[in-house]
Amino acid sequence: MTAVRDVAAPPRPPALPRLPRLSRLPRLPRSGRVADALACGTYLAAALLLYRGLWAGGPAGRYLVDSGQDQRQWEWFFAVTARAVAHGENPLTTTLQNHPDGVNLMANTSMPGLSIPLAPITWLFGPSATWAVVLTLGLAATAAAWYYLISRHLVASRPAAALGGAFCAFAPPMVSHANAHPNLAVLFVLPLIIDRLIRVAGGRRPIRDGVLLGLLTTYQIFLGEEALLLAATGIALFAPTYACVAPGAARAALPHLARGVGVGAALCGVLVAYPLWWQFTGPQSYTNLLHGPAGNDLAALTAYADRSLAGDIDVSARLSMNRTEENAFFGWPLLVLAVAITVALWRTALTKALAAVLVGAALFSLGPEIIVDGEATGIFGPWKLLGQLPLYESVLESRFTMVCVPVLGILLALGAQAAGRAGDRRIRLLWFVVVVQALLPLLPQPLATAPREPTPAFFADGTWRRFTGPGRAIVTVPLPDPGDARALTWQVDAGLGFPLAEGYFVGPFGPDRLGGYGAVTRATSQLLREVRDGGVVPEVSDADRAQARADLAFWRADAVVLGPHDRQEALRGTLDRLLGPGVPIGGVWLWDVRAGGAAGAG
Repeated sequence: MTAVRDVAAPPRPPALPRLPRLSRLPRLPRSGRVADALACGTYLAAALLLYRGLWAGGPAGRYLVDSGQDQRQWEWFFAVTARAVAHGENPLTTTLQNHPDGVNLMANTSMPGLSIPLAPITWLFGPSATWAVVLTLGLAATAAAWYYLISRHLVASRPAAALGGAFCAFAPPMVSHANAHPNLAVLFVLPLIIDRLIRVAGGRRPIRDGVLLGLLTTYQIFLGEEALLLAATGIALFAPTYACVAPGAARAALPHLARGVGVGAALCGVLVAYPLWWQFTGPQSYTNLLHGPAGNDLAALTAYADRSLAGDIDVSARLSMNRTEENAFFGWPLLVLAVAITVALWRTALTKALAAVLVGAALFSLGPEIIVDGEATGIFGPWKLLGQLPLYESVLESRFTMVCVPVLGILLALGAQAAGRAGDRRIRLLWFVVVVQALLPLLPQPLATAPREPTPAFFADGTWRRFTGPGRAIVTVPLPDPGDARALTWQVDAGLGFPLAEGYFVGPFGPDRLGGYGAVTRATSQLLREVRDGGVVPEVSDADRAQARADLAFWRADAVVLGPHDRQEALRGTLDRLLGPGVPIGGVWLWDVRAGGAAGAG
């Protein structure tokens, strides 16, 4: 077999076998540059169309409906990181949530690789603008990066590469995470890492390429460690399969890989040593994040996602955790097409290795026990063993179908090129019809948005400053948690001028420091959550009042604030019984709990 070569490089020793006649691609002509620009422009237009509701009227006034509370959390991450940069503070930690214990930002998905360099956007236009920019440009950049990898190493046809790149960024799992999880949707660095691995294997400049590999891997760690783990698992499935079917190429590449990857790993290890130490052993670190069984239902592989053109909300709701975790939903026509492409191109080592990744990742995604249309089969999947390993125990196993996304995109590109080279027009026509049938139902609809709720004037106009001293917290009711994080937006709109009690983040629970969502609740916050959920004012005892005073002292609170809420009357009645009568001010109810405060003295 021939070798994988860089499009602009002269011939070099064989590295990774590829399809025939693709190892000596010419230097990129002007027409190729035009094609590249057209592809990237199309990807950006597609991303803008996907997020048109977010940009309409300005991101500050719109909210992605299916993001739940995650958009509030991400905007808070962007805001608090920008504040840390502006004040020269440690961007890996903060006490602005979960006061006074704080939050380990490195142990959360704060994406410092983007939140730090984009801090000027946050300063000038606010975190909602940063959120919109990250999602829109990030998704377009992800498509462009996969297009670059496919066009430079796998196919000569620019249209075929463009098709593959588009699928890699706009496939149903990607669109699902594009509602709420930029760490799993903004993946433009991963194709660049793979590109550098291929170059290292080629052996032309393994040390230089190894250094770049280390820098790219470091950057990806600051964008999303889970995505890097998923990609590394896919590479771990690809490499041994490739070595088995192309042992000669593997032996030729091994010395170069040993040198280049060794250099990259050493460099990356030095650069991330302190941040990872902080993440795993620093304040508010945790050991692992346990989710429980979260595998894909086998039926989800052939179904359609809610936001796909052929989606059915009832089906997707039944087969997924929520709209941000529709991690399969490829539709049966695409899977049949992928099998057909694999069979047609089975002679190549690349196709065989891709098939191994596709099957392996899909099996991992099914979880410890195979579920078919909601029914347990009693058949154990490979995740039962893999999920026990360090790091993997913190991953939602259903997300392993995201490893399948670029594999399917590459297979589509390979199939498109093979069909385009076919001499028989009937084959090209058949390919066009089949691809349309497979991909048209998967086309994403624009993501749903809604107007934001206005921030109460108490926070927006600075009234809060009259009731809170430096370093003292405001207790918002209900206290922020994964179910209701509106207080994070109020705090951001107040300029992050005060810390909040509790919050929405990942932190440690119990003596074993197991990771969980939100803060360790105290008795008073738990009581208020029960009122929020049930709408009933409870009997309040002297012991409850004493506990409330103790909890407020722990939080170092100067004020308790009840904002607009569906259960406002029940919550207000409970707080009146706990703290005395509150006063209305700036669109909220206030209990001034400072010594000698004007409200809440009873």
